[in-house]
Amino acid sequence: MTKLFITGATGYIGGDALYAIANAYPDLEITALARNSDKGAKIAAQYSKIRLVYGDLDSTELITKETSDTDIVVHTANCDHEASANTIIAGLALRQKSNPAYLIHTSGTGILSFSDYESKVYGLKNEKVYDDWEGLQEVTSIPDTAVHRNVDKIILAAGEAHPDKIYTAIVCPPCIYGPGRGPDNQKSMQVYSMSRATLQRGKAFHVGDGNNLWTQVHVEDLSNLFLALTTAALQHGGKATWNSEGYYFCENGDFVWGHVARSIARIAHEKKLIQSQEIDKISVEEADMLTQSGSYLWGMNSRCRAIRAKKLLDWKPTQLNMFDMLPEIIDGEARELGITKGHAEKAAGNA
Repeated sequence: MTKLFITGATGYIGGDALYAIANAYPDLEITALARNSDKGAKIAAQYSKIRLVYGDLDSTELITKETSDTDIVVHTANCDHEASANTIIAGLALRQKSNPAYLIHTSGTGILSFSDYESKVYGLKNEKVYDDWEGLQEVTSIPDTAVHRNVDKIILAAGEAHPDKIYTAIVCPPCIYGPGRGPDNQKSMQVYSMSRATLQRGKAFHVGDGNNLWTQVHVEDLSNLFLALTTAALQHGGKATWNSEGYYFCENGDFVWGHVARSIARIAHEKKLIQSQEIDKISVEEADMLTQSGSYLWGMNSRCRAIRAKKLLDWKPTQLNMFDMLPEIIDGEARELGITKGHAEKAAGNA
């Protein structure tokens, strides 16, 4: 039986990817790394057949043991953690099986913002768009100063170091949204934290002029790419490309952060959650005070095109656009902040 090892199963990306994979392949022998018994219990409650092992990304001995006896690894936990990437590869290299192992690693399109970050440009439009087909060489040779690049390099080197033994693919998602279907964290970050900060400060905002662009994807569309790559791995590589050509963007178009700010302002005002639709132009320092790395998350450009997945794996986004989901996102943040009551609380007479 084919074995799959997953990290980050209680996280937002990993939890939803696990949902897609486990439901598509109920006979797959899945082992999940859980940090503690509380996390493990959440996984077990949703998946009775999944085997659990306990440790963190620094549990070198455990990860080596598990990956040396697995066929596919889906690594979705902490894309900047070098030690775990090295340990996973070392474990896969120890496998005694004659068929190769497949490693599907999660990066992020924050890697594409290095130019803005180096020049300290915030809130301005950058015309540069990266793609994973004709522009693949540029993507896989981005400067080492870029975030996530440290681990991307480790993954890209694995296939060269272990030819015919390890095949790798890097999934690089942009701004993710939508309710996750995993056992624990079911919420993303960027647009959620902007919505929350707007409600907390009582007024919407964008960083600088707010003309910078990012790229978006619904979490279920992202999980379908993880599923497609898992399917390809089960087919001994399938239609996917791996190693030096195993880099996959996953997106459903660009958006302007200033447009997001205006939409949040309008929706929150209509819901009577803030008093005005006016928007503040905030500084880098204020953005970073509102949320960790807020200036990077809301003030930079990160634009890409997911050509490889569409051409090779027939992947296409089918879920709602992020703007269509903003009312739901804002409602969720308002409930978490205690500004509004949920259905259960209302039914209990606590409204």
